[in-house]
Formats: sequence, structure tokens, C-alpha cells
Amino acid sequence: MSVDDYTDDEKWLIVTGRRWRRTDPGLEPRVVEELKSHLGAARNAVGKAKKAGVEDDLAEARRRVNAAKIGLGERGDYWWEMAIEDRRARAEAALSELR
Repeated sequence: MSVDDYTDDEKWLIVTGRRWRRTDPGLEPRVVEELKSHLGAARNAVGKAKKAGVEDDLAEARRRVNAAKIGLGERGDYWWEMAIEDRRARAEAALSELR
């Protein structure tokens, strides 16, 4: 996925004309790296579960994708409307859930 552009407020990124919420820039790089690792693993698990047709595995993989994206600030409450302490706590909670 290549980024075409950010919005002027840098809250969103635009990829091939579609707007996506950007990862919270206030998170520590190590936290972002770990959450993105969990996100990638969960996305791979979604594909495997779909291919295998195992609904319970698919639901669990999707739950893990959602948890990682919430931790990154890409889903849930808008990160730019939250205090930085709350944003960091949300990311750490997601990591605790995913570990």
C-alpha cells in the first residue's frame, strides 16, 4: 500500500482516493512496531481461516485485527480528541490483550 497523500490536518491518509485514519503519531515507535506486528499476524490468520473455512478461527483473527487497529488509533475513538495519556493507555491495553 503506497500513501498518496495526507490530509492537511494529518489525521487521515489518502490511498488511491480512499481516506484512512492514520496511526496515532503520539505513540512510541516500539509500541507501534509491536502493534503492527500483531496486526500483520492477525491479517494472515484471517486469510488462513477463510481458506480453511473455520468460522471460530476467523472470528478470533478478526477480533485480533480489531484490537491491534484500536491500539494503533486507527479505529475506536479519534486519537486527536483524546489526551495523550489515554491514547498511550489504549495502545498498552491492546498490547496486553494481544500478547
